[in-house]
Amino acid sequence: MTFHAWQQLSPNDAARTVHTRVRERLPPEQQRAAIALLRPESELTRAFAAAGATAAPLRGVPYFAKDLFDVAGMPTFAGSTFLPEARPPPARDSALIATLRTAGAVLAGKTHLHEFAYGITGENPHYGDVDVPGFPGRTTGGSSSGSVAVVAAGIVPLALGTDTGGSVRLPAAFCGLYGLRLTPGDPFIRDAVALAPSLDTAGWFTAKAEDMRAANAALLPAPHRAAAPHGCYLEMPGVDPDVATACRAAAEQFDARIDGDVSAELRSGFGAALDIYNTIVAVEAWEVHKPWAERFRERYSPAVWQRLNRVHAFTADKIGAAQRGREAIRSVWRKFFETYDFVVLPASPAPAFTKPDCTLENRNRILVLTAPASLAGLPVLTIPIQLSSGLSTGLQLVVKEPASPVIDWALQRCQ
Repeated sequence: MTFHAWQQLSPNDAARTVHTRVRERLPPEQQRAAIALLRPESELTRAFAAAGATAAPLRGVPYFAKDLFDVAGMPTFAGSTFLPEARPPPARDSALIATLRTAGAVLAGKTHLHEFAYGITGENPHYGDVDVPGFPGRTTGGSSSGSVAVVAAGIVPLALGTDTGGSVRLPAAFCGLYGLRLTPGDPFIRDAVALAPSLDTAGWFTAKAEDMRAANAALLPAPHRAAAPHGCYLEMPGVDPDVATACRAAAEQFDARIDGDVSAELRSGFGAALDIYNTIVAVEAWEVHKPWAERFRERYSPAVWQRLNRVHAFTADKIGAAQRGREAIRSVWRKFFETYDFVVLPASPAPAFTKPDCTLENRNRILVLTAPASLAGLPVLTIPIQLSSGLSTGLQLVVKEPASPVIDWALQRCQ
């Protein structure tokens, strides 16, 4: 159901539909893995009624929020078991939640994620791993695992995510959805639970291009008008042959061709992005967790604790080199945008992974694709691509700014 279809339902029918679809479209173990909180049907009915009485652009559109965004009166766990014990309860809504309320959207509940958003595979030993709806045993990817699942399952047409190193882009690709990642430091991410503040961004998922356009129009500044954009396709290493072929063909929809010299310059400039990204995230994540890390040491999952703790092995020279490397990557991007308006490249190296495939090697294959835009703080639209297997991948469309007209131009071409 599109935004428009939801807006035609009565408050009672809308609330009942959300609850019915949770029960019918997610097995019980997947409900537990994906959904952190579902508002009671009677409460949802009242919320739909209040939203329907307005003329707001997203009136009556239900959504779930990744459990990094605070909602007054609801606990925020961030995929952990202890965060409400480590920080005061939310006294007010996060900026993005408040903006969505003003726009008329109805919060249906909150979704689980990779613990503290520190992972790209969507695994969570506390609540369970989230599967791609319709493909049991195939991970949605993370960290926005619950959010992408509730949209892919058709429970709601909109869900909030965050993206530090690909946590909107990869799940969107694995689940065949549209995903938008914004920019670090903007009001929509500043008051969310942080992973790495200089890299964290807010974002959202939709199943339809027209719904992504509607969400963007309601939540973001209007894009300025521009001439037809000029784009480039970037082939990257480590991508499965079927994914590479599908992405190359999909790029033609956006008139994005391969420029050999530019592609070689970008790949060379991005060569150290993986190590730079891992270093900066580790340093910043430890600063976020340091106030409570030792107190709750035993309640972190081993994998997340290892990622947090590795910062103690870093030297000042390594950290300084990472900061300089980030600036070098930003320079590469600035030079690229002097000639081009956007670049498209694969959003995933393969279709959705099985549990045994969630290895460090595959995590690194993902980050090679996603880290370059993350390090430059660039907005990215993910565009789904269906594969012959029935699984999916996606294209990253990287632009200079969230208000870029290229995003809306690309979404119009997808409708």
